[in-house]
Amino acid sequence: MDFVEQIALKESRVGIIGLGYVGLPLAIEFCQAGFRATGFDIDEEKVALLNEGKSYIKHIDSSRIKNCFPSFRASSNFAELAGMDCMIICVPTPLNKYREPDLSYVLNTTKTIAGHLRKGQLVVLESSTYPGTTDEDMKAILEESGLRAGTDFHLAYSPEREDPNNNQFAMRDIPKVVSGYTPECLKVATALYSQIVERVIPVSSTKTAEATKLLENIYRAVNIALVNELKVLLDKMGIDIWEVIEAAKTKPFGFHAFYPGPGLGGHCIPIDPFYLTWKAREYDFSTRFIELAGEINTRMPYFVVQKTIEALSIQGKSINGAKILILGLAYKKDVDDVRESPSLKLMELFKELGAEVDYNDPYIPMPPRLRKYKLDKGSVALTPENLGAYTCVVIATDHSLYDPDFIVENSKLVVDTRNLVRNLNGNGHKVVKA
Repeated sequence: MDFVEQIALKESRVGIIGLGYVGLPLAIEFCQAGFRATGFDIDEEKVALLNEGKSYIKHIDSSRIKNCFPSFRASSNFAELAGMDCMIICVPTPLNKYREPDLSYVLNTTKTIAGHLRKGQLVVLESSTYPGTTDEDMKAILEESGLRAGTDFHLAYSPEREDPNNNQFAMRDIPKVVSGYTPECLKVATALYSQIVERVIPVSSTKTAEATKLLENIYRAVNIALVNELKVLLDKMGIDIWEVIEAAKTKPFGFHAFYPGPGLGGHCIPIDPFYLTWKAREYDFSTRFIELAGEINTRMPYFVVQKTIEALSIQGKSINGAKILILGLAYKKDVDDVRESPSLKLMELFKELGAEVDYNDPYIPMPPRLRKYKLDKGSVALTPENLGAYTCVVIATDHSLYDPDFIVENSKLVVDTRNLVRNLNGNGHKVVKA
């Protein structure tokens, strides 16, 4: 029986490395399709929770994990990789402090796999990265095992397209871009992903697939930067950017609505474009659009802070000594994901100016471990008394649970970065759009 037949009969064992917002849904999907899946993670706490059938991600209900038993189990014992037929890497690819790619998670995982690699296995990378990571960096490490890619084992790249808490598209409905180091690698990877998605999009090389993922997020980053820049300009002109966007999007062709905010968050859009920027230097090329977009988007928290300072000044108050409540620690509405959240930068900037800063987020009662920020206080309850105790309330995330009328009625001053407050009800004097 060849590998493709084995996959079609769902007899292949699938190992998912990295059980976060990408890896955990993927493991569940394979189990629901009839495969045996093992999730690998270095976090012992996550492993223990999953083996108890408990979810640590808000939009993934624990029942989905329990329904996967006994086909699913989690493990921190990476020696078990030797028993997997297909291994899919879903680990972070952040930037370092110099805004350069940090591939340590991918490369260290690859080294671990190389130590347990055997003939006939499939290794797939899903993490966002620059073109060349799979067939250059990873291939070289895996071949230190003495086995050869495309001959002894299969090597592929298929970029993740996970959008946390997106109820409009299930994973099965989202086309999956798939590539392979050789045509046979592509054939095997296509066979695997065809079991969990309706449509697979094969491309000619792993570099093409890696560039596809970057284009998707660069497209969003550049267009968000455009509306963020327009927000700053139109604010000076006394024009409401939100009204402009609502009017523009009535055009049935040639326009796609993007929305401004306090900055970019999430693991993809603020980070992925700079992977291509970094790689472009190897070709003596400057990615000016990407760098300009990054500059605009990273300046947005400063714009919010300046608008807050101006709003406080009108009330005869100073930012130094002010009590600020940030509404929403997550990077977008209705998720518990704080990766690269602009709220974290806002809190840092306000503290540097002498303000006392707290946050409320119904989905994040206590802040998680963070690489760049240290938060030592949990979420403040959203009560009339608490709202009224703050000098200013800054809406950084427009969670559906937030009632704008309740917030405005009980607050002294509201700085709204997400257009949550649309009906001022005579309270325009204490609501500022930023």
